Amino acid sequence: MASSSSQITLRVRPEALTDPKALRLAALRQAQRVGVAGPGEEDVLRIVRRSWDARKRPVMAQVVIAWDEEASTEAPAWSEVSEGAPSVLIVGAGPAGLFAGLECLMQGLRPILIERGKDVRARRRDLARLNREHVVNPDSNYCFGEGGAGTYSDGKLYTRSKKRGDMKEALAWLVAHGADPDILVDAHPHIGTNRLPQVVTAIRETIEARGGKVLFDTRLVDMESSEGQFVAGVVEDVATGSRRSLPAAACILATGHSARDMFELLHDRGLSVEAKPFAMGVRVEHPQGWLDGVQYHGEQVEGRLPPSSYSLVCQVEGRGVHSFCMCPGGIVAPCSTNQEEVVTNGWSPSKRNNPYANSGMVVQLQPADWEALGFHGPLGGLRFQQHVERLCWEAAGQTQAAPAQRLVDFVEGRRSSNIPSNSYIPGTVSTRLDECLPSVLSESLREGFRTFGRKMKGFLHPEAVVLAPESRTSSPIRIPRDPDTLQHPDLRFMFPTGEGGGYAGGILSAAMDGRRVAQAVRESLVKIVDAS
Repeated sequence: MASSSSQITLRVRPEALTDPKALRLAALRQAQRVGVAGPGEEDVLRIVRRSWDARKRPVMAQVVIAWDEEASTEAPAWSEVSEGAPSVLIVGAGPAGLFAGLECLMQGLRPILIERGKDVRARRRDLARLNREHVVNPDSNYCFGEGGAGTYSDGKLYTRSKKRGDMKEALAWLVAHGADPDILVDAHPHIGTNRLPQVVTAIRETIEARGGKVLFDTRLVDMESSEGQFVAGVVEDVATGSRRSLPAAACILATGHSARDMFELLHDRGLSVEAKPFAMGVRVEHPQGWLDGVQYHGEQVEGRLPPSSYSLVCQVEGRGVHSFCMCPGGIVAPCSTNQEEVVTNGWSPSKRNNPYANSGMVVQLQPADWEALGFHGPLGGLRFQQHVERLCWEAAGQTQAAPAQRLVDFVEGRRSSNIPSNSYIPGTVSTRLDECLPSVLSESLREGFRTFGRKMKGFLHPEAVVLAPESRTSSPIRIPRDPDTLQHPDLRFMFPTGEGGGYAGGILSAAMDGRRVAQAVRESLVKIVDAS
């Protein structure tokens, strides 16, 4: 018989996680210690939550064990919709757009996804040219294409926001499409860049199999409206330039934080867009072995512990400086969407087994910061972002190489005589980063790094490299929406969502916001029917 207490929290050594007998014994001992009934002999133990405590030696795993019921592995039953169902035009096939598409099926709506980029398979060829030949395809790159920027991001699935929906259910949808079930357990779940392409492809196949449609190499260039209401999207074939109208009952804008032409389109059409605070900075890369030694107090980690990470934050004259998108065992990647700019980002494969750890190190910016440099209006933050990316492109020789500096040299204000080996495939050019980054960034970062050096032993590592810029942390623009209906206040039945709208900050939060918006579409359509 299963006991009346079905869960218990344990602290165990890492090796116990792969030893069923040791785990059972630890569960029984802990149950006795806290005075509850433990698992019976016939009960199968199941880890439902896992995290790591590396505050001191020895490093311990903290797990929640359950034993009275099995986790459901049954996939959600997405409804099949007919061509006669109300259609919803979804612009962008990133996490927000894909999850909006799945939710549309659940709501009896027919999703029509358009994506300016290519499918995952074709997209890989453009990424190879970007890395090896420094050729940027403005429609197919690390930001645009099937899965959006999320496909070739780190694949972290953590969000602090609870208001967007059920996080566990969102993770279950990913597992149903091929993600490792461990993401349902880990405190900080991670899929990995090598596995994300298969997951997003499987989501697209679900949408198509249930009656939805996905159009690649297709971008939105205009919108048709009548009496202040969206009626159709004007789309353009990327290859031929031919245009046509796609009527739909509603439009979900899930264009991502790098679709600058969408912000400009809305602004040019007199639809409100707003400048919002965002963060910019650099990528810092350290040897992973050094980081493991520091974080795990010299313990041998291979095969026992995951590659370690860090989270650092400080204030510099009232301005936040913090680590962002930390990628253990990762790679720094070129994420430009235009030939005449340089952008860096980071990601990790599922095993996080590369020899370097990288993290964004960014500075919080307010509109006053870019206005002081002459960038004004709703698109001021966007223009500032473009300005920095072009400065870095020029500093690195007008290629996709990144301007770089040893971390210690950046802090001390001297040019590096050479750049250590690193993961950035297009290459690096030794540069005084304070000569290509505005002072609001370079001075804040320099002081922030000094603080981090005091907080974390060895952070100012002689082989650590700074690459610039990390400029696409989030959108510099917010597309406003009504807090109740989630529609744009100037155009009914147009629903901004995800990172591009300024309503998310990662894969999971974008996906959850996409679902929420699709539910709002259904509610708005029902109200129209009821009113008629």
